[in-house]
Amino acid sequence: MLPDEVGRLFDLAAASFDRATASSAKTNRALERADAVMARAQVTDSAVRAASRRERQRLNSGFKKSAMRVAAIVAAVWAATVVIGLINPIGIFGLIAAIAVGVLLVGWSLKGRSVSSQPALPAPDLPNAAVVDRLDSYLYRVRPALPAPAQVEVDAMLSRLPDIKQTLERVDTLDPSAQDARRLMAAHLPNLIDKYLNVPKSYRKQPMDDEVSPDQRLIDALHTGRAALDDIGEQLARNDLAAFETQGRFISNRYSEEPIDS
Repeated sequence: MLPDEVGRLFDLAAASFDRATASSAKTNRALERADAVMARAQVTDSAVRAASRRERQRLNSGFKKSAMRVAAIVAAVWAATVVIGLINPIGIFGLIAAIAVGVLLVGWSLKGRSVSSQPALPAPDLPNAAVVDRLDSYLYRVRPALPAPAQVEVDAMLSRLPDIKQTLERVDTLDPSAQDARRLMAAHLPNLIDKYLNVPKSYRKQPMDDEVSPDQRLIDALHTGRAALDDIGEQLARNDLAAFETQGRFISNRYSEEPIDS
């Protein structure tokens, strides 16, 4: 075999090796992207399941409170009827009147407490923990109406809210970090989503004057809001860590001294 032919064979082998290497690199990148997508899907699925469980707990708690309220009203009406009947027989018409009063009181007690299919905006005058709960419920219930990329941002918020609630419920309402968190959770984020939902669906993908569609504007704003929520949660956690470290140092310094022999 001539040297030129041997050289060409080596060149072909080298080119084939380069193509195989490039193909392998592309495959690895595709696998990495697939792994990342699967990881995000698992995180999202976990966040949605946890949010669904918290929403059921809130609904069950509301039902229990309503049931206890109805039971208390019925017991009070029954007791009043028995006492009045012992003093002065009320007869069948009195019994009917007592039942009617009980029904009216139960209806008044339950008025406006039925579960609505529409998510309610969080109220800004609630305690810190209640603000977090309201936002948690609002985001979970409004999530299906948002585009998929926005749902990813919402899921990330839902996964952070339990930790933020645990920290925020111990913080005074007038604390600056608490005030920032309350404005973000009770006003800015829910108002953003509420105003987006007011935009007709046929206009949500159309670019506006700045060439950005309402869908993309929502996604960008939710991403910024999520980052702000993370920053606030981190700041609150740092305060707790600092308090813990201070207490730990105090105990170490106070009780690590060698006892004085008597």
